[in-house]
Amino acid sequence: MTASTMQAQSAPAAPESAPHPPQARVSLRAWLAQRPSVFTLALIVLASLAVGAINPSFFQLPVLFDIVRACTVLGLFALGVLIVLAAGGIDVSFAAIAALTMYSITKLVLNYFPDAPIALLLVAGAASGALLGVINGLLVHWLKAPSLIVTIGTQYLYRGILLTFVGTVFFMNVPAPMDSFGKLALWRFDTPQGLHVVLPATVLVLVFAAVLTWWLLNRTLIGRAVYAIGGSLAIAERLGYNLCTVHVFVFAYAGFLSGLAGIVHVSSTRLANPFDLVGNELDVIAAVILGGARITGGSGTVGGTLLGVVLVTLINNVLILAGVPSTWQKVIIGAFILVAGGFFAMRSRD
Repeated sequence: MTASTMQAQSAPAAPESAPHPPQARVSLRAWLAQRPSVFTLALIVLASLAVGAINPSFFQLPVLFDIVRACTVLGLFALGVLIVLAAGGIDVSFAAIAALTMYSITKLVLNYFPDAPIALLLVAGAASGALLGVINGLLVHWLKAPSLIVTIGTQYLYRGILLTFVGTVFFMNVPAPMDSFGKLALWRFDTPQGLHVVLPATVLVLVFAAVLTWWLLNRTLIGRAVYAIGGSLAIAERLGYNLCTVHVFVFAYAGFLSGLAGIVHVSSTRLANPFDLVGNELDVIAAVILGGARITGGSGTVGGTLLGVVLVTLINNVLILAGVPSTWQKVIIGAFILVAGGFFAMRSRD
C-alpha cells in the first residue's frame, strides 16, 4: 500500500450533514413561491397591527363586520377578474355590467314585478350579467384583439346603453324583496356603547361564489383549461383545448359574478344609482394582483384573491381610524402593489 493511499484512507470524511445556508434560502424562497398569499397575509397583519396600535378600537367586532360588509361586492368582482386573469386575459367591464344589470332589474321589478322573490332577482342578475359576459368573450375570440382593449370598449358600450336608454334617475325606494334581503342578518347584537352591530346575510353570496370558483378552478376540466391557456397559449392549443370555449366561459363567469354583485349592492345600500360601482376597477385588479395572481396569466388562487380583497378593503375603509387621510389610500395601495410586484418578480426568478 502506497503512502498516498494510506493518507487518503486516514483522511477524515466530510460530514454528511454540513449546513448549506444558500440551499436553505433557496428552499425558503421556493416555499414562498408556492404560497404567494402568505406575503399578502403578512401585509394584512402588519397593517392591522399598525392601525390597532394607533387606535385600539380597531380590534372590535363592529369593525370586523364593517370590513366583511365592504368586502362582499369587491370580492365578487375580484373572483370574476381572477378567473379571467388566470386565463391570460383581463376584464375592466365588470363594474359597467353590474351597474347595467342592477339598475335595469330594479327598474323592471319596481314597475312590473314588485313582489318578485329575491332568489329570482339574484338568478336574473346572474343570468343577465353572464349574457353580457358572453358578448365580451365572443368579441375577444372573434376580433383576436387584446381583452383589455375589447373590455374597455364594452365598458363604454354598456355604460352608454344604461345612461341613454335605461335611465339616470335614482331609485330611493328599492323593491321590498331587495330591501328585506339587505336587512337580513346572520348575527346582530348591541354593544355596551349602544351600537347596533349586524353581520349581513349578503355575505353568504360571496361565500357561495368563493366555493364555486374554487371548485371550478381546482376540480373541473375547464379549470385546468383556464390555467393551461393562461400559462401558454401555444401549448394549450397543441393539447387540444378549445380557445373559444374557454374565452366565452371565463368572461361569462365574470359577468355572472358581476350581475350577482349588482343585486347585492342594491340590496345592501337600498339605493339604485346608475352612477354607482363604476370607478373601482383598479381597486379590484389591485386586489387580485396583491393576492398573488400574475398579470400574464396561468396563476392565482381563490384564497389569495380574498386576502387581496381584505387588504384593499382594509386600506380603503379602515386606515381612517389611524388618522390616515383618504387621499393617501391610493398611495398606500400603489406602494403595496410595488412591494408585492418586486416580491413576486424575485420568486419567479428563483
